[in-house]
This record gives sequence, C-alpha cells and structure tokens, in this order.
Amino acid sequence: MTKILRSLVSVGAAAVFALAMTACGSDSGKSDNAADGTLTIGFVPGIASDPFFKAMQVGAEAKAKELGVNLIWQGAADEYSPQSQLPFVEAMLTQRVNGLILVPTDPNALQPSVTKAAGLNIPVITVDTSVSDDAQLTSFITGDSLDGGRQAAKTLAEQIGDSGEVFILSGSPTATTNQLREKGFKDEMAENHPNITVVGTEYANSQAAKATSALNTTLLKYPDLKGVFAADGTSGTGAVASMRNSGKAGEIKLIGYDAYENQIADLKSGVYTALVAQQPGAEAATALEFMVDKIRGTNLDKIQKQVVLPNVVITTDNLVEMEKYVYPAS
Repeated sequence: MTKILRSLVSVGAAAVFALAMTACGSDSGKSDNAADGTLTIGFVPGIASDPFFKAMQVGAEAKAKELGVNLIWQGAADEYSPQSQLPFVEAMLTQRVNGLILVPTDPNALQPSVTKAAGLNIPVITVDTSVSDDAQLTSFITGDSLDGGRQAAKTLAEQIGDSGEVFILSGSPTATTNQLREKGFKDEMAENHPNITVVGTEYANSQAAKATSALNTTLLKYPDLKGVFAADGTSGTGAVASMRNSGKAGEIKLIGYDAYENQIADLKSGVYTALVAQQPGAEAATALEFMVDKIRGTNLDKIQKQVVLPNVVITTDNLVEMEKYVYPAS
C-alpha cells in the first residue's frame, strides 16, 4: 500500500471513529439524532489545524452551545485537499447527521457529496468556499474575497508608490476564495495601476514551507520586487519566513490575508505592512443558525441563499480600532 493510500485509510478511519464516539445513528436527515431531540450538525473545515479554521471552530462551538445542538467538528489535520477531506464528509453522511456544514476544498470534487446529502435529505450549507452548483445548497456564507483582493491591491499600490513588480502567493488554485482574491487583486492592478506588473502566482496548498520556497525563488528571479500579496494565512506564514531569511523584511511590502495573533505580531514588527481580515467566527455562527432553522422549519424566510460578509484592512495606523477582528486562538 502506498504512503498516500495509507494516509487516506488512516484519515477515513479516524473520521468514522470520531463520529461514532460523538454521535448516534439516525434513519433520516430530517429527524433529531439523539433520543432527547438534540440535533447533530456535522462541520467539516478545509483543514483543522489552520488558525483561520480554528477561529471558525470557536464561533461554531459558541453558537452550537447557544442553540443547544450537538456539533461534530472533524477535518483533515494537515492537508488542504479533496483527497484528505472526502473521508470526513463521507463519514458524516454515513452517520446521517441532521445537517452538514462544509468548507469545500475543491468545487467539483465535493459536488457529488452535496448531491448525495440531498438524496439522504441532509441539508448542506457551505462556508468560506463552495461547490460548483449551489442549487442543492441551503445557503453559502463567505467573506467578500473579490473585494478583499481589490483592497489588498489598492493598499499595496499605495505602499509601493504605484509602480514596480509584485508577486502573488496563494493557497490553492481550486479554492473559490483564493480564486476570487487573485481575481480582485489582478483586476484592480490592471484597471487602475498600469505601472505595476504582477510577475507571477504560486500556490502553497496550505504548506508554509512551499510558500517560503516559492518566494525565495521569486526574490532571486526578481531582485527589484517591491511587493507581495499572500492570499491566505499559510502563504503569509511562509512569506514572512522568506522575508526574514533574505533580510527583505520591511523592505518589500507584504500584504497578508487573515488576522492570526502571530500575524498581528508580525504586523507590529513591520514584516507585514497590512492584513485583510475576515470574520470566520461570524461565518460559522450564521451557518449554524441557518442550519437549525432549516431542519426545524423555523424562520425560513430569514435564511439567505448567499451571505457575503465584508473584509477589513488592518494596518498599524488603525490596529487599535480593528483589534476586534483579530482571530481568537481558542
């Protein structure tokens, strides 16, 4: 058995075991799982170890406690990919959770899971990223990634004097949020900043070391590089390491995405020059609220097919007023 297959089997087994320990079976996605009528909601993040999703988990657990539902939070530990995510999704469906909240790692690869859930009468809400066809979704809740990319471009353009070469480090070429951030960034540069050239885009796939390596190579190829847009938190972590190792920290402007505690520290020290922050806890809380209403048939008129939450730009100049957007660690 190959290493990859062994990993997938291990992940699948872990997911099934965790679900078996935390939820009772049910014959219908519409009925309550527990004997006391408590709803069981499954939540599969993109990658469980990422601070963005940990912040999302904090919001989800707080809302689940408030609503009195059983939340099963399970996801791949260290890889953002459909291969790692699908066993957890399949385990949720096998256990017949009452509702499934999902952060799809690939819009096409996760589409069959949404279709399968619909066949089992299990409502699905996607958060952060989505699938290619939203017809069977109860809702899709996300941050405004397109505008976030534009804000990153505007901020970076101002910081580099509206001229020079810049580079994009992103997470995954298939994640819808990353696609939108890149598009917003490139569109803003092309439309309003003709003297700025985007020299390339590389993908780290939630591996900080890959981001570091990609930026190291780019710095050698483009010694006059003026700015970097790290379109997700892990890419930012790798970019920070590259900046420090190369002695370019503070010299090359670095716009990051998300607002982890370590990112805020790096912003204060001058490695980051700005951060585009999302609201992961609010995204998760909204998903839980919509899901419970959907299952119980209450407040159905308040469930929105799509919710787009605004992002904010954090700099050292506005850090005090924007501190509420810093992601909680636990």
